[in-house]
Amino acid sequence: MKLPFKWDEYSDQPALLQDKLYKKTMRKKELFSLVMTYLTALFILPLSLLATPFVKRREISSKEFFSLGVDFQRNPKETQELLDELDVSSILLRYKLWESQTLPELLAFAQQNSQKKIILKVMQDREHIEDRNLLQNELRTLFKAMAPYVDIFEIGTTINRSKWGFFSVNEYNNFFAIAYDLKNSEFPGIHLIGSGVIDFEFHYTSHTLFHLKKYKFNGVSSLLYVDRRGAPENTQLGFALSDKIALLSTMAWLSPKTEQRVFITETNWPLKGTAPYAPTSEYECVSEEEYANYMLRYYLLAFASQQIDSVSWHQLIAPGYGLVDNRDGIHKRPAFQTYQYMLSTMKNAQFLRLDIKRGYYILQCLIDEQLLQIHWSLQTTTLKNEDFFEVYSRNGELIEDEKLNIGASPLYIYITHAVGQKVNCL
Repeated sequence: MKLPFKWDEYSDQPALLQDKLYKKTMRKKELFSLVMTYLTALFILPLSLLATPFVKRREISSKEFFSLGVDFQRNPKETQELLDELDVSSILLRYKLWESQTLPELLAFAQQNSQKKIILKVMQDREHIEDRNLLQNELRTLFKAMAPYVDIFEIGTTINRSKWGFFSVNEYNNFFAIAYDLKNSEFPGIHLIGSGVIDFEFHYTSHTLFHLKKYKFNGVSSLLYVDRRGAPENTQLGFALSDKIALLSTMAWLSPKTEQRVFITETNWPLKGTAPYAPTSEYECVSEEEYANYMLRYYLLAFASQQIDSVSWHQLIAPGYGLVDNRDGIHKRPAFQTYQYMLSTMKNAQFLRLDIKRGYYILQCLIDEQLLQIHWSLQTTTLKNEDFFEVYSRNGELIEDEKLNIGASPLYIYITHAVGQKVNCL
């Protein structure tokens, strides 16, 4: 990236902008768009809240729901081995427009994983935002090379953070319009999603879904982090993860600018003791055990919403936030096994219902016609291990204890017979 933008190689994101005068000047330049963002949100967000109860759940494909972010340049041999071990069928790759020399490497990786569903996150820099001819030429080259292997292109990312190059939604709208025009004129078969707003800042999302630009998304993308709130069940302004998902889905349902498809294309928790690789301060960081528990519960809550087409965990290998730490060889964190067992168990799941009572959660689904309940609780309690239970831990170990400790780490409970019997907490 050109100054004043710099890339932080440790956390895989742009460094904070230090030029305060530049930021102030650019925001002043985009004042009209910023005002329009808040005026749009003042109307759309209340309307969406009122409409939320009327949005019907969709039938989500569990096979495509569980996606995993992968850095195609990081430990490529080990990365491929780990993907094969996980047997993941959907991956998300990131491509930096300002590093076009990596396109052959990206293409080779995509060809090697051509049997997987691939989402490609196209990441911007300021030069490509300002130079529309450059952007058009780069996107044309990218689409031509990658269209046979990529199922979905996410155009732009993290548009509500100035360090990523955008200073207004209007700038993003113009950016996406270049990709949309290319799609219509030269690549009609590709699918484009956006707008890649990070965190629970849906006022930006509302402006990308309600405007007068002549473009449409094939689906809405969101970097729906909840890490600063701790557990995924915790609330922000009264909204837990499930509530945020419902609101986002409703906005997509109301918008004339998108198909009603929603993709979470990035989320994770930063890990304790990994600075400078952690993307946040130590305050937001969690232990490896908490990371695994939160990840699984995030996926389960998102799946239970039946409103999210896929969640792409960020990511496979990263010292500060990945399933695998590569600082000293390849070290699989507990979350690697958690992800592997979740994927192997749930990739053919048929969702039935989610029951929540006083902080106790039971997700029910069918796995090959067998009933599976996944239990967790925000306050540790116990449950009798019935004769008709077959119980597995978060990572797939068989549990045969007479009493089951139900807490932060979800348990997979297969109901082997007597399905009609009542399950009670002790």
